Amino acid sequence: MNKPTVQDIFLRFYPAYLEKYSPSPEQAKVSRNIINCKTGAYGANVSICEDCGTVQIHYNSCRNRCCPMCQAVPKEMWMDARREDVLDAPYFHLVFTVPDILNPVIYSNQKQLYDTLYHAASATISELAADPKHLGASVGYICILHTWGSEMNFHPHIHTILLGGGLTPKNEWKDNGTEFFLPIQVISKVFRGKYMEELKNLWETDRLEFHGTAEKYRNHYAFKELLDTCYSAEWIPYCKKTFHGAQSVIDYRNKGQWKELTLSGIEFIRRFLMHVPPKRFVRIRHYGLLCSRSKNKKLTLCRNLLGCRKYISKLHDKGMPEILKHLYGINVCVCKICGGKLGKPQLRMPQRC
Repeated sequence: MNKPTVQDIFLRFYPAYLEKYSPSPEQAKVSRNIINCKTGAYGANVSICEDCGTVQIHYNSCRNRCCPMCQAVPKEMWMDARREDVLDAPYFHLVFTVPDILNPVIYSNQKQLYDTLYHAASATISELAADPKHLGASVGYICILHTWGSEMNFHPHIHTILLGGGLTPKNEWKDNGTEFFLPIQVISKVFRGKYMEELKNLWETDRLEFHGTAEKYRNHYAFKELLDTCYSAEWIPYCKKTFHGAQSVIDYRNKGQWKELTLSGIEFIRRFLMHVPPKRFVRIRHYGLLCSRSKNKKLTLCRNLLGCRKYISKLHDKGMPEILKHLYGINVCVCKICGGKLGKPQLRMPQRC
């Protein structure tokens, strides 16, 4: 028996979920997309074998970034494109987290307080890396928002892929070798200060909302107590040198142990939808040497200074049939019945009343 997919769970339990919960418009859209993905609701591509006449139908996906059935190829394409940004230099994996006590407030203000995570993390790295006591250079890094905990619980945090060297004000390359150049305790204090300063400013200017378990913080004194608790807590960032060689920066995989968890179908959907990001929210952001405005010029300079070559994307300028063949060994241009040539696919859209 095949294991159920996320789509199977939504098909079976989403009506019951709606009897108990009221999803946001964005959550409702994700649910509809998952339920209808690759069912023909979004059209199909029809191909006919030129040799045996067999008709092959490929149903279109929903292309929603939260749909697990749609994201395998886009993820591989993104990782492949990032190869061209990698240098032969040390890299570090840095994670920024906030105290769990803030989670209800963050969930009530996702767009603003997710942005605050990025602002605080990027300002911390840029400020400390530029300090001559630590490195004295402008570095490059990618910040990626994760909101999942090990049990699909709400646990927002930022994963950072950090280049372990950079350009000095005189445009000279500088690094401290393979040892991490920023003290963790210093990162903790600076990150806490920057995050809390922005959070406090949002509160003082009445730009925060409080819903669900965060409603108690509508009370001025309760929120003030929350701020005091967070200021006094030790914020624990995490860092390690994860990568062995430039190419492993992109091909890094989490090899941790799987953890089994039993949930009801309704509870699974509730936890899954908690992680739908706000509309048009950008979850992957590039900073410093990797900023899109100046990346090509600065990375070229870094390669010249380091004497390293540029890695070339393997999927660059390839069409989808070539990409599928390269990644999965699937040849969508060959008939599955006789091995003959399939004609050019014809798009068929569902009729609407």
